Amino acid sequence: MAEDKKRTRQPNGRSSIYLGKDGKWHGRVTVGTRDDGRPDRRHVERKTRAEVTAAVRELEKQRDGGAVRKAGRAWTVEGWLTHWVETIAPLAVNENTMVGYGVAVRKHLIPALGAHRLDKLKPEHIERFYGRMQADGRRAGTIHQIHRTFRTALNEAVRRGHLARNPVQLAKAPRVSEEEIEPYTVDEVKRLLRAADDRRNSARWAVALALGLRQGEALGLKWADVDLERGVLMVRRSRRRPRYAHGCGDACGRKAGYCPQRQRTNPETADTKSRAGRRSVGLPAQLVDLLRVHRAKQDAERVAAGEQWADEGWLFATPNGHGTPPRTDYDDWKELLSDAKVRDGRLHDARHTAATVLLILGVSERAVMGLMGWSTTAMAARYQHMVDTVRVDVARQVDGLIWKPENRGADEDDDGAAGVLVPAN
Repeated sequence: MAEDKKRTRQPNGRSSIYLGKDGKWHGRVTVGTRDDGRPDRRHVERKTRAEVTAAVRELEKQRDGGAVRKAGRAWTVEGWLTHWVETIAPLAVNENTMVGYGVAVRKHLIPALGAHRLDKLKPEHIERFYGRMQADGRRAGTIHQIHRTFRTALNEAVRRGHLARNPVQLAKAPRVSEEEIEPYTVDEVKRLLRAADDRRNSARWAVALALGLRQGEALGLKWADVDLERGVLMVRRSRRRPRYAHGCGDACGRKAGYCPQRQRTNPETADTKSRAGRRSVGLPAQLVDLLRVHRAKQDAERVAAGEQWADEGWLFATPNGHGTPPRTDYDDWKELLSDAKVRDGRLHDARHTAATVLLILGVSERAVMGLMGWSTTAMAARYQHMVDTVRVDVARQVDGLIWKPENRGADEDDDGAAGVLVPAN
């Protein structure tokens, strides 16, 4: 019995259990190596030998499973989230994503949960936070965006050994009802294209409705990205919504975007970095014809503008050759809906329409993912929920779905080659 109480020296790396002079049982477990190269040896103490033995076995289990928290001062939730959003996340995601991360972290997560020690945070803490947000009238979609940001940040903490398990993975977020996508019908598309024919940059809306490019992608196109001979365009960059900072030192009392001396803090465009987003898109023959007409109109504007023309090469430019701001593009879309007497909708609904048409026509999901620039099949699954009117329209009008051939030769049947193509009546 006396030998049980005696501390014996264990071989290097082996765990040890002994009775200390303080009357408590102690255990020491080597779980890895510290940053300075010395062994990372952890200490536990309990009242009985059985308790300390169980604690040592648990530490050994965590070590063998790679789930031991790194040595050093424990992170708080605020400390880790601040480090992650300022240092780690910007290396992996684009600017727009960082804006969302910043709002979730600084406006919601840190004020609510920042004081918790990271390794002591429980799913129940997180769920109570979500419950308070719901009680304050926050939408389930907003809470889910915060949930995804929090999960991503703490997954990184787990990967780096600062956290054994991610409590956000266990926490339940409020259920989000799937938003029903209602694409424009074929008749609505035709009316939009007819109304667009009387406006500047009319081909802009044909590109939106036929190819489904995102707004930033369409406004980021340059003539150098378009090969009309081969009928192909390359998506290489995206035009960004402007972000502003105060130029007055925050003395004006307004939001930064309304500061008289505001300064833009982000570039106008950013290269498309993801493999899914950077893609080649085939152009229907009808769209090639419209783009040729569009180029001729832009050449006339260049001549009229003279020295005021900014030769920046944009496919869809302002009357003096500069790139079209996203806000101007949005306002043009709303005016177009009104002129065409088509129900109000988001600009992104034009993208829904293009994806829907491709899926209904039987184009494979993988091919649609490539054309639309999706990286996961989850997005394609959302577009499978389509209104019956579109399905019936497309089935009936596969040939000449949006445009119809004009000036066909007398000897051509319905499958003959098309001449000049215009929006169908």
